[in-house]
Amino acid sequence: MRASVIQMNQGSDKAANLDQARRLIESAVAADRPDLVTLPETWTNLGGGRDARRAAAELLPEPGGAGGPAYEMLRGLARAHGITVHGGSIIEDGGEKLFNTTLVFGPDGTELARYRKIHLFDITAPDGTGYRESALYGAGSDLAFFEVAGIRLGCTICYDVRFPELFQELRRRGAEAILVPSNFTLQTGKDHWEALMRARAIDTQCWILAAASYGSYEERGATRSVYGHSLVVDPWGHVVAKCSDGTGWATARIDPAVTARVRAGMPLDQHRDSARAWVAKAAT
Repeated sequence: MRASVIQMNQGSDKAANLDQARRLIESAVAADRPDLVTLPETWTNLGGGRDARRAAAELLPEPGGAGGPAYEMLRGLARAHGITVHGGSIIEDGGEKLFNTTLVFGPDGTELARYRKIHLFDITAPDGTGYRESALYGAGSDLAFFEVAGIRLGCTICYDVRFPELFQELRRRGAEAILVPSNFTLQTGKDHWEALMRARAIDTQCWILAAASYGSYEERGATRSVYGHSLVVDPWGHVVAKCSDGTGWATARIDPAVTARVRAGMPLDQHRDSARAWVAKAAT
C-alpha cells in the first residue's frame, strides 16, 4: 500500500482551506498514485477564534446521507480517484460542544470510520501561551479502525500521541498502522514531534502516518505557529518519508512484510503478556 501524508498551511478561511486540500490531494495522486491519502488535524480551520471555528463546523450525517462541504469534498475525492481518503480531522458540530473528528472514506465513497479526539489539548506552552481545547470541544470515547489493501489502520489525533496506552490498545486490537493527523505547536514540535512519533512506532511496532499543519496563523490578534514535518515512520522507528517546510506531501510504501519481520524478531506482545501477569500478581 502506498500512503501520502498531506502538509497544509490552513487558516480561518474555510473555502480557501478546502481548495488547498483538494489541490494538494490531486497533486499527490497524480505524482505518486497512493492508495491512501491523509490530511492534517482541523484542516478546514486554524485560527480566527471561537466564531471562526463554529462557522467552519459541520453537522455530520448518518452514513450514506448528505453532509457539509468538507464531508462531501472528501467523499467525492475518494470516489473520483478510487482511493481511501483519511480526512485528518474536521470540526464537527455536536450542538453545545464541538468535536475534533476524523472521517474516512473508501474508494467508492463509502464512509469507513469516524473518530472523535479523546485527549484534549489543555496545556501551557513553555512561552506561557495557554491552550484549552476543552473550552470549546468535547472529548471522544470510542476507538476507530478501517482497512486498506488488507492492512488494519487505527485512528488517533495529535495530542493522543502522548498517551502510549491508547496506542497499545490499538495494537492489541489488530492495528498495523496508526494515523496521527496533527497541529503540533512550533515550541512542542521542535523538541517532541519526531521523538514521539518514533516512540509510538517502536513500542507498538506499527507504521505511524502523521500529516501535519505547517506555518503561521492568527488567533485573537496573536500570531501562532505550527511545526509541520509531516512524516511516515516504519515499525522499527525509522523515518521513511518526511515533508520539507511549506505545503506539500510525502509518500511511502507501507509494507506488511516489514511489520511481520519486526514483530517476529522482537515479540513485544508476548512479553507484554508476561509483564501484565507480573503486575496483576504484584497488585494482589
